[in-house]
Amino acid sequence: MPPPDPSLLNRRSFLARAGMGMGALSLAPLVAADSPRPHFAPRVKRVIHFFLNGGPSHVDTFDPKPLLSKFAGQPLPDSLRTERKTGTAFPSPFKFQRYGQSGLEISELFAKTAAHADDIAVIRSMHALVPNHEPSLMLMNCGDSVQARPSVGSWVLYGLGSENQNLPGFIAMCPGGMPIKDSENWQAGFLPGAFQGTFIDPQHRELDKLIEHIRSPHASQATQRRQIDLLAALNAAHRDSHPAIPALDARLNSFELAFRMQSEATDAFDISREPESVRAAYGDHVHGRQTLMARRLLERGVRFIQLWHGAGQPWDTHDNIAGNLPKLAADIDGPIAALISDLKQRGLFDDTLIIWGGEFGRTPTVELNESGQSKLGRDHNHYGFSVWLAGGGIRGGTIHGATDDFGFRATKDSTSVHDLHATILHLLGFNHEQLTYRHAGRDFRLTDVSGDVIHPILI
Repeated sequence: MPPPDPSLLNRRSFLARAGMGMGALSLAPLVAADSPRPHFAPRVKRVIHFFLNGGPSHVDTFDPKPLLSKFAGQPLPDSLRTERKTGTAFPSPFKFQRYGQSGLEISELFAKTAAHADDIAVIRSMHALVPNHEPSLMLMNCGDSVQARPSVGSWVLYGLGSENQNLPGFIAMCPGGMPIKDSENWQAGFLPGAFQGTFIDPQHRELDKLIEHIRSPHASQATQRRQIDLLAALNAAHRDSHPAIPALDARLNSFELAFRMQSEATDAFDISREPESVRAAYGDHVHGRQTLMARRLLERGVRFIQLWHGAGQPWDTHDNIAGNLPKLAADIDGPIAALISDLKQRGLFDDTLIIWGGEFGRTPTVELNESGQSKLGRDHNHYGFSVWLAGGGIRGGTIHGATDDFGFRATKDSTSVHDLHATILHLLGFNHEQLTYRHAGRDFRLTDVSGDVIHPILI
């Protein structure tokens, strides 16, 4: 058989060239077409992840431990300690009470969210690998604490593709800049670059500041269209002779997406178009605004949205728990409650998954400084912490697993981060063992070589 005629175009090259001058054709839908498809009927279509950066204290929020009051100020057994030096038992300064028909116990810090207690499933037996932020962030967001792997949002976008070719399918909002590990938290890793998360800084109100370089100050849209067509033609010609450069495909897509976003993003991020009553429910502050933006993006087809609580580590409460936690919780308690109500009213709650949590929890003992003194804060604790889920497919008003009587270690139905990720993918219609991508000679998956779906919290 004679070799292929080099003058003939392959499928991708033909569509890329045929699309010159037609803004509706770009690489993004082609990538989606080559992506996997759900293995079974999904329960949810989209995900929103409230990430409490720094590690929220489970014993002050969703895992009450009354025994800490009985032993307040007394040393706990050495087995109930992390690798770091901590002091005596430290009871929560906050009251817990039962909410809803389920009687789910929730701290007064989240009294507004607690109004939706019957929609929430709390996993009280989460555990991570180490008590350090960087590896724990990578584990929770990318499924591996050491290697650079694709993030959860990237896997979701890889599996489902995008519903809106004029907006990114995966968005990460973090007020004030990047968190620790920067964009690695929403990286595409070895997946094609089209599945990378898009960073938004919601501390700004103006679109031009929310999304850098969203509009050109030097050229009209018609001029930009001609420029992008020329650039795409040159890049496509280069790609024909260098077909194994995935970064070039990602670059082609990024230019097209940036151009199309100019009109769509103007509408999606403009919360002034919402009724005053809706804006008031979310709150006129950065976390209220970013949560309302997220709802507008979800209903426009964005698959995965992460809402970070701060660029620093605001939930890394090594001191003054009593004074700091009420301020932190007030930032997001109202917006979360407003989002759940809003999604229900719009008929989106039953096919949206809401996730709440951080990279680990806090110790039930006080943290000690180098002088052996306490500022009444808590240290990192990866042995046991809480995450909750709500929305489509979730059995609300339920509790899965437990920590010991003091809240130090997961003791019942111990749940790994891989288990959580397997459950997220299951709700999206994927068998986590079969959603794979071949890289470096082997098939990789989000859950590495472990993970079980948490069926008791599912309907």
